[in-house]
Amino acid sequence: MSEPAVNSHGLARRLGPFDATMLVMGGIIGSGIFVTPAEVARHVGTPLLIVGAWLIGGIVALAGALVYAELAARRPAVGGQYAYLRDAYGPLPAFLYGWSLLLVIQSGGMAAVAITFARYVNALFPSALGDNGLAVGVLAVLTLINCLGVRSGSNVQSVLMLLKIGAIATLVAAGYWLAPAAAPMPAEPTDVSTLAALGAALTPVMFSYGGWQTSSFIAGEMRDPTRDLARGLLFGVIGVVVLYTAVAFVCVHVLGAQGLAASKTPASDVMRAAFGESGATFIAAGIAISALGFLSQSMLTAPRVYFAMAEDGIFFRSVATVSKRTKVPVVAIALQGVVAAVIALSGTFGQILSYVVSVDFIFFGLTGAAMFVLRRKFPEERVAFAAPGHPVTTGLFVAACAVVVVATVWNNPLNSLIGYAILLAGVPAFLYWRRANAG
Repeated sequence: MSEPAVNSHGLARRLGPFDATMLVMGGIIGSGIFVTPAEVARHVGTPLLIVGAWLIGGIVALAGALVYAELAARRPAVGGQYAYLRDAYGPLPAFLYGWSLLLVIQSGGMAAVAITFARYVNALFPSALGDNGLAVGVLAVLTLINCLGVRSGSNVQSVLMLLKIGAIATLVAAGYWLAPAAAPMPAEPTDVSTLAALGAALTPVMFSYGGWQTSSFIAGEMRDPTRDLARGLLFGVIGVVVLYTAVAFVCVHVLGAQGLAASKTPASDVMRAAFGESGATFIAAGIAISALGFLSQSMLTAPRVYFAMAEDGIFFRSVATVSKRTKVPVVAIALQGVVAAVIALSGTFGQILSYVVSVDFIFFGLTGAAMFVLRRKFPEERVAFAAPGHPVTTGLFVAACAVVVVATVWNNPLNSLIGYAILLAGVPAFLYWRRANAG
């Protein structure tokens, strides 16, 4: 069977491999990496295990990137993960993914990060808008930028990603060469309780590595998605693993395992040790830029899922509208901006995010398993990239997703049930739109 035809559905193909790599890295790196190492240290108390947790998480993330790279080569269509789920399992699971993405996963994440951005900016430059007003304002500006064209949105995202890399590189370099090192700790023996603690530490690590899948949403606007998206996934995830592991290492190097576990703002503490209060101010600006970069990437990628749903006739038809001038799905972009802004103003985004952790990783696991389904359905399909180590690497990724789902349900049963209720509420919505658009 020949490679699947690539249809851009009226969208402009203007993105290349550099854009893809920046999108992958921008979808993963938010403001969390500047705080999460402390959470990991509170679970495992030795430098080796703290850094090791980030390396293990990186291996799982790379396994996931290999899976998504082959899926991108097999289905270089608008909507990415939505298209993989649709072609493997049918329209209902794909719709439920898009439904969860719009109502909670992506929009809730954007609202939370927008508030984080506003808090850091207001701490540096107080404004009359307040945190909520500034959060809505930045979402409105990014919505407008992305409505102007995919190239303008991608350029802003790439610049912000490079600034993020610069901030992280400065943190690592300053912490390693300029800040005093913490006293070394004696090694502790590994036992069952240590392994259990490592498993708990991997939960925030895995969450921090999530986000590479969003780059697949915009495959319909890449010049050569079968090649460029696969390369972007691999290069981007490898780059993030290097950056994350370096941050974890330098935090342990400067603060020590116990000091890191006690820190609420480890990145600020490292920079303060290197440069004093000016260093803490610098990293606060870096965190604000990192949050803004995540928002930019999300506004660029996620609307393409809602566009693909509308194209398939299982969402509002108007969401499939493409601007004749800019060649982007303007209604879908505006919809994403409005929903994220409403959640930001509601002040309930933190609770909403906790509802859907298990739901998000269910779709991760289903997407990984889609590789087995598509290989079985289309055994003669030729692809530009085949995941090395399949089925082992794919199985590792699916199993890791299952572990995260089980751990989340175990630790937060009520929130998980609410998340599943939101998910299941999409079933009657799917039936309605399919019937309404049947004619």
